[in-house]
Amino acid sequence: MAPELYHLQPRNCALLVVDIQENLMKVIPARDEVARNAALLIKAARALEIPILATTQYAHRIGDFVPEVKAELAGVTILDKLEFGCFNNQAIREAVKTLGTSVDTLIVCGVETHICVYQTVLGALRHDYRVWVPADAVASRAAKNYETGLARLREIGAVVANSEMIIYDWLHKAGTPVFKELLPALK
Repeated sequence: MAPELYHLQPRNCALLVVDIQENLMKVIPARDEVARNAALLIKAARALEIPILATTQYAHRIGDFVPEVKAELAGVTILDKLEFGCFNNQAIREAVKTLGTSVDTLIVCGVETHICVYQTVLGALRHDYRVWVPADAVASRAAKNYETGLARLREIGAVVANSEMIIYDWLHKAGTPVFKELLPALK
């Protein structure tokens, strides 16, 4: 079987939320869709006990997370960075290491697709993680940059999917308590 043919297993995943900050999101045309889907991914990760890491880009200047994402991140330590790629930041690399060896897959959502998301995914792949990127939970200021970013992510080996695809793969089946808990948010 080809190595890319696998289902996501919650016990092997972590969610990385990258820079969904108020001042940056003001110039993102897909702001509402990205914020809604990132919040949904965070909610699902919590329900499935999937570790969550979250970063800001120079929070002193760019500000805090958008409210709908911030609300879901309650209790998650936010790691601030100046580097565009999360794996170029020592504190974030150390936080990723604390996830343990069972985590081999990162789900990366955030902005901008062609800058911080791209450089973060590149770093994750270079650190031997499998990476999934939900196309509906990442964005750029310009459509061409978003499209080019997604194309490059595919070229380097990330799986580009969407939020529901990832969440339903985590769930594996209907009828479970976690499925019933998440169903209202998925409708």
